[in-house]
Amino acid sequence: MKLPALFQIRVLKKAFAALFSRPYTTSFPRVPFEPILQFRGRPRYSEADCIGCGTCAEVCPADCIDVQDVSGPGQPLRRLVQHLDVCICCGQCERYCPTKTGIRMTNEFDFVGFQPADFEEKVEKELVLCEHCGGIIAARAHLQWLVARLGQLAYDNPTLMMTSLRELGVVAPGLKTGVNIFHRGRHLSVQCPRCRRQSALQV
Repeated sequence: MKLPALFQIRVLKKAFAALFSRPYTTSFPRVPFEPILQFRGRPRYSEADCIGCGTCAEVCPADCIDVQDVSGPGQPLRRLVQHLDVCICCGQCERYCPTKTGIRMTNEFDFVGFQPADFEEKVEKELVLCEHCGGIIAARAHLQWLVARLGQLAYDNPTLMMTSLRELGVVAPGLKTGVNIFHRGRHLSVQCPRCRRQSALQV
């Protein structure tokens, strides 16, 4: 006859071993806890490496990253806001970041805060507007990154070429809305794809 689990030798051995062994739990927060290197904790934006492309928002399965384009009076900005109270720390934003360092997963696992701003990760980037219609083209850091990656090939695209020349101080920036985009001299300007197509077909 099979004995009850309480009287089985195997169960008694485990019970006595657990009675005289150390606990499996940690002493956090009294003793700091160090996660493993592969731990996926709180994601952090890098102000220097983020190019404001918004890829992280596109691939986020939890839809916790908002891309806010502010093009009112003053300098137009693109603001990326990640809501950590919705984030599932999957690491897709880091995996698909074009620069590989624009957003990184950290070892921070204790998300503590007392207001909504404590659970937000933000980064702001300057926007580049079309010189004819005023539409949003991309973040300036994104265009600069493309110029650096393409090298001499960037000069095949007038928008990238003008962005590069303005960084060198050769061409003065300016928003020229209302100017006839069909003029041949306006072909070398910063244009959105729609205006670029119209000027290319008419010139």
